[in-house]
Amino acid sequence: MTRFCTVCFALLFVGVVNAEETTMKALIVDGQNNHNWKGTTPVLQDYLEQTGLFTVAVATTGSDIAQFQPKFADFDVVLMNYNGADWPQETQASFVDYVRDGGGLVVYHAANNSFPNWKEYNAIIGLGGWGGRNEKDGPYIRFRDGKVVRDMTPGRGGSHGRQHEYIVETINTKHPITNGLPLKWRHVSDELYDRLRGPAENMTLLATAYSDKETGGTGENEPVLFTIKYGQGRVFHTVLGDNIQQINCVGFAVTLQRGTEWAATGNVTQEIPENMPSAEQTLRVK
Repeated sequence: MTRFCTVCFALLFVGVVNAEETTMKALIVDGQNNHNWKGTTPVLQDYLEQTGLFTVAVATTGSDIAQFQPKFADFDVVLMNYNGADWPQETQASFVDYVRDGGGLVVYHAANNSFPNWKEYNAIIGLGGWGGRNEKDGPYIRFRDGKVVRDMTPGRGGSHGRQHEYIVETINTKHPITNGLPLKWRHVSDELYDRLRGPAENMTLLATAYSDKETGGTGENEPVLFTIKYGQGRVFHTVLGDNIQQINCVGFAVTLQRGTEWAATGNVTQEIPENMPSAEQTLRVK
């Protein structure tokens, strides 16, 4: 397993849970993706384990997708690093039941590309892209003049311009995930998903980034961090992190860790590290 400097990164955090205290169970789902799941899953696992809050298992789809039947209910939170073939109906049903009955879910980057024809999955993740998504699947979510706008303009669902550094702007400072984060921090060079579409019901927008037309974007402030309430379940959705170098960002790691804790518990106990990225400069984990 390729690891980042876990000792150095752990020093970013104050008041990490004592290792002897009870930890929560997290499950990372991977195995198919048009992205580098083999490279990113170990890093995502490291980030969660470094908090001291989680023990992490990984469920990888095998060659026979019909045999993929993880026991979601055994876990406090599931992190989706998957974009591939449809799961068996039984697995889909158990996943929906898990979230609806209070399970936590983290949607990471291309997991929002997955399952375009699965209605309940699209309701759970709020917004998705590609796979033939368009206005039939729901609105674009825009942030204009300080307000969230549901834009039903016809058009494709999902695109991005060239990779570049961009500013993540915290627009909800009261939510447990973003409470205390800088109002603006610079993310490392990465894809900036835009034109995502979906039901976006029971959605709380936490942070946006400006999709500049000069980099092939939309000229809109696009959602990059948000939550969805689905039944009793809590969903944290981050569009950041195309590959290993793109998740090698303190801002990504901190928001992932805080978002995962919130999805699992509804609360965040982790303190904000002093050396978060600024609006002027990115900060890598190693």
